[in-house]
Amino acid sequence: MTASDLNKIIKQLKSKPKILKRFLKYNKPKDRKTGIAKQKCRRCGRFGAHISQYDLHLCRQCFREIAEEIGFKKYT
Repeated sequence: MTASDLNKIIKQLKSKPKILKRFLKYNKPKDRKTGIAKQKCRRCGRFGAHISQYDLHLCRQCFREIAEEIGFKKYT
């Protein structure tokens, strides 16, 4: 089940709270504690090449685009 499928089902079950609660109990994606899927880019949602230093949480592509705007002078 993809995230869009999950969102569609949740949207349909909004009017039925008991069924929605039970559905989410058994079918929602588990919270990640470790691994590549735990850290996502805040800007675009990519998993790979993640920069978490200085609490940035950006992928390298997004970092290169906005580095000067957020105060970094030299980056490579």
